[in-house]
Amino acid sequence: MIKKILITGSAGLIGSESVNFFCEKDFEIVGIDNNYRAYYFGKDAGTDWNRKILEKRYPKQYTHHSVDIRDYSSLEIIFKNNKFDMIIHTAAQPSHDWAAKEPLTDFSVNAVGTSNLLELTRLYSPEAVFIFTSTNKVYGDLPNELPLIEMDTRWEIKPTHRYQRGIDETMSIDNSTHSLFGASKVAADVLVQEYGKYFGLKTGVFRGGCLTGPAHSGTMLHGFLNYLVKAIENEIPYTIFGYKGKQVRDNIHSYDLVNAFYNFYLKPRAGEVYNMGGSRHSNTSMIEAIEKTEKILKKKGKIKYSDDNRTGDHIWYISDVTKFKTHYPDWDYKYSGDQILEEICKAVSKK
Repeated sequence: MIKKILITGSAGLIGSESVNFFCEKDFEIVGIDNNYRAYYFGKDAGTDWNRKILEKRYPKQYTHHSVDIRDYSSLEIIFKNNKFDMIIHTAAQPSHDWAAKEPLTDFSVNAVGTSNLLELTRLYSPEAVFIFTSTNKVYGDLPNELPLIEMDTRWEIKPTHRYQRGIDETMSIDNSTHSLFGASKVAADVLVQEYGKYFGLKTGVFRGGCLTGPAHSGTMLHGFLNYLVKAIENEIPYTIFGYKGKQVRDNIHSYDLVNAFYNFYLKPRAGEVYNMGGSRHSNTSMIEAIEKTEKILKKKGKIKYSDDNRTGDHIWYISDVTKFKTHYPDWDYKYSGDQILEEICKAVSKK
């Protein structure tokens, strides 16, 4: 019997990667994406282009619905008409800067939308595996209190610190500035855990570092690596906000994240949480990413600098993925940081 998956945000970066990954494994996909990213960030950041590719590539396996995840009634129709083996929930308002403009929109999409999907899963597909793409912003700016050392091109943590390998799931989510986006994702994150712990649903929370790849519709407020490449390629001014441009991010390719979803699906747990990013395997500072991008594209970026860092932004964040690797030893990275950047540069140069 053919397995069926519901993917929210199916035309976005992780959603579309999930469609590709599971269609190639002969799953049937029901996708939900109302292109709200264009509302958040403008037409150029929309995802319709990606939806059209998916519909053309998988006409028999992929069915698209332009539905808002806040609309419980419309979602319920989809759940009533399908029995899902897995739900991959990637739809979100993804920017902590944008959230401050419309806090109610941010919370309703991220928290209420997640609540709708969890409850409908419990009612209509209780045996399904439910996967939620959370964020490292649930830790707020607490990582900024770590003992960091300024180096030539990056900030680094003291080599003797317990988080030297990266930040693990033991870091507190309390007593820090999360941004409103971070707070709404905390609400959703805890709900997903609770539906696993309380109702026994097979739920997994993946707290992502910088999720990236060539299918990202990068924009100034979200998707730093893709937007950086786009800015340098098209000679658009790019502004670094604070921390001397030495802030560190760990980048994970969308394929590697979705492959982690697949491993969880094969052996699911109830209400489990994983930090999932590039770890020590794939990380970069802003300065380092700019230098590498300029070298690949053979172009000089129009880089500007602002002393004002973004509220709640991380100075240094590297994920420790040890817990996931311990639970799922067959999983490993396919893409290095340099491979990710080269692939994004190649994709952007073609557009």
